[in-house]
Amino acid sequence: MPLRCLIVDDNRSFLEAARVLLEREGLTVVGVASTSAEALRQVELLRPDVVLVDISLGEQSGLDLARRLFGDCQRGEATVILISTRAEEEYAELIAACPATGFLPKAELSAAAIRRIADGH
Repeated sequence: MPLRCLIVDDNRSFLEAARVLLEREGLTVVGVASTSAEALRQVELLRPDVVLVDISLGEQSGLDLARRLFGDCQRGEATVILISTRAEEEYAELIAACPATGFLPKAELSAAAIRRIADGH
């Protein structure tokens, strides 16, 4: 059974490109969201296995969203993975303090990388 994934990012072109890539690689992208409020609604409605959250959501904090999702997702068993165009080292302390399961640079986004992080969960 393929992993069901929700992608949260404020960049619409990235959302579409990521959806196409991940679906081509065998994941099921059940939805996309570009704001924290939209993401919270989508998680409640769609119950994804994995939620990819961009650290920088425009004026909103993806880290704050990840904390909220982590609490909410513990009931639904979803894995929260942070994503960013920036290197992990730039956010190392913030990522370490966040309860998300892992971090994935957008340049390395793939179904295999998501499965590897989710399986380690």
